Amino acid sequence: MPSYPPTRSPGAPQLSLLTKLREPLPPSAVALILANLAPLAGIIALGWDVGDLMVLFWLENVIIGVFNILKMLANRTGGPQSWIAKTFLIPFFTVHYGGFTFVHGVFVLALFGSLQSGDGLFSLAAISTWITVQQLWIGVAALVASHGFSFYWNYIRGGENKELDLGQLMTRPYTRVVILHITIIFGAVPTMLLGSPIAALLLLLGLKVAVDITAHLKEHRGERVGDR
Repeated sequence: MPSYPPTRSPGAPQLSLLTKLREPLPPSAVALILANLAPLAGIIALGWDVGDLMVLFWLENVIIGVFNILKMLANRTGGPQSWIAKTFLIPFFTVHYGGFTFVHGVFVLALFGSLQSGDGLFSLAAISTWITVQQLWIGVAALVASHGFSFYWNYIRGGENKELDLGQLMTRPYTRVVILHITIIFGAVPTMLLGSPIAALLLLLGLKVAVDITAHLKEHRGERVGDR
């Protein structure tokens, strides 16, 4: 009797997440890992504590939002008429995601922060001061470079701008941000209570990288071995 390969349902992904994790990491995932060497250096050389890491991770939300707006602008799924939808959806996303990020920032600053504006409220001045004093700009620059490379590699070069519609782009950042930060907060609270020992900070950073890489690989299933 001739043997036949097992059948696969049409909708099933060609590679499971577990299979992808066993493969060599794609370039954008490697860039993401390298970007986290900056917080590692901050912990070891600059004495960053859990509050610094949480503010940096919150700033990554802002970076994700900015690149998502660029993705919406560069989207090519709807033809010329899609610019009508973009005229409404981009401002809506900016306000909605901006409000979500603001509330998240208030929570992070209240729970983990030690720097506040004069009136005791969350403000851009408080965040700006924190970035300057703790030299968080090093981590911010690394994250911008990582997300910028992923924008080019996956979205432009990989053709996601011709596959993902505007509706998908509207919701995608929320899923990644919420899952990532719920996980991080569960690790950050014990770290804060322990006084931010370096071992706990390194474990927290490792937790963030693990969740982030998993979400990245799941999000970019179309990244192929041949593209590496």
